[in-house]
Amino acid sequence: MLRSMTGFGSAAGRVEGVSYTVEIRSVNNRYLKLSTKLPDFLAAMESEIETLVRRRVQRGTLTVNVQMRLPEERAAAVVNTTVLGNYLKQLRSLDVEGNPMLRVDLAALMLLPGVCEPPSLDELLESTREGLMALVESALDALTEMRRKEGETLKADLLTNCGEIERKLDAIAEIAPQVVTDYHERLSTRVAELTRAGNAKIDEDLLAREVAIFADRCDIAEELTRLRTHTEQFRDTAGSPEPAGRKCDFIAQEMLREANTIASKANSAEIGRHVVDIKTAIDRIKEQVQNVE
Repeated sequence: MLRSMTGFGSAAGRVEGVSYTVEIRSVNNRYLKLSTKLPDFLAAMESEIETLVRRRVQRGTLTVNVQMRLPEERAAAVVNTTVLGNYLKQLRSLDVEGNPMLRVDLAALMLLPGVCEPPSLDELLESTREGLMALVESALDALTEMRRKEGETLKADLLTNCGEIERKLDAIAEIAPQVVTDYHERLSTRVAELTRAGNAKIDEDLLAREVAIFADRCDIAEELTRLRTHTEQFRDTAGSPEPAGRKCDFIAQEMLREANTIASKANSAEIGRHVVDIKTAIDRIKEQVQNVE
């Protein structure tokens, strides 16, 4: 199955009173590159989330962003009254009442080390772990669906270019036999002109051997067959259920190799024009394949 490497998926929900929002974005990359952005207290889940994503996605640069909002009763920091009391006890040793310039600022006391402690979220992490992973799965489902739909469009374009290549191969196959015939006629005409001008005689066997050598040198039947086979293999690969981006890229390289060989061996301007069209279609394939997972 051809799937695009670009996409976006999101999911949101409340788990044990905690509001979670999961967003996953992906863009092109030759390999899989994953970046995870989590709140600090969810850092322990980073490995678990990455394992899940890697199981679902094979290629692309992915960014997983998880945002959360705690319920009001859990969001407030906890005041450590013992620590605050120790600070106040030390302040009592100062003559605050006798010195009007000295005042106890409660807000300033709250900023002292150890007075305000962040709420303990370990229990909350355990109770919401399963729900959060379900949201990640939902975001991945949305991402996969978007990549699948774009992949269908890419597949249609790729197969259209394969069809163009196959049509040009049919045209070349019709022209190729005539190339040797035309060369034989041109050579025979040229030899006849030279022999008449110099009253010389050319051995017909020598002429036949020269034509045979030319025919062997410009024989492109094997290359035409291989290139047609590559297009058929490309179609099969594009229709397979497995991610096929890398394999399609390799097949496109082999297609270009055969097209270049045909161009160098054909000795025909008309065939050369068809090969230019073939190489143009292959370049479009190679460009589009870079977007395929």
